Amino acid sequence: MKMQESSINLGIVVADFNYDITYLMLQKAISHAKFLRANVKIVFKVPGSYDIPLAVKKILEKVDVDAVVTLGAVIRGETKHDEIIGSQTARLIADLSIQHGKPVTLGIIGPGATHEQAVERIEEYANRAVESAVKLALRYKKLESLGDIKETVYIE
Repeated sequence: MKMQESSINLGIVVADFNYDITYLMLQKAISHAKFLRANVKIVFKVPGSYDIPLAVKKILEKVDVDAVVTLGAVIRGETKHDEIIGSQTARLIADLSIQHGKPVTLGIIGPGATHEQAVERIEEYANRAVESAVKLALRYKKLESLGDIKETVYIE
């Protein structure tokens, strides 16, 4: 990924539940943000993935960030609880992104993942969530700086 002319400020919201996975996700996300020369302005820890949307909302209201990265792991159990948590959390995260006009990326493993599958996806999900946040924030900045468009513009 080609890096930006202007720096991107990120917030990260990470769930403590399944900490053996989410702790490593957070470390990978911070490392990848540094690699992309993005500034992590705030890391906000919540008890579980279900608690992520409210923290995202508060960060978008109180902290000057260009995007928020969410990190969590929703592991399959014996009931469909993981499906409820995963679908409701994802829906609320998408709603917040639209309401605030800023990218909020989904770095939540699951639902339906086993512990072993989640461990295998730690780096992939963390890096993808950070990279998506940075790319989208840069592209939205370009979009906002456009003047009168007289021909086709590609924002990539």
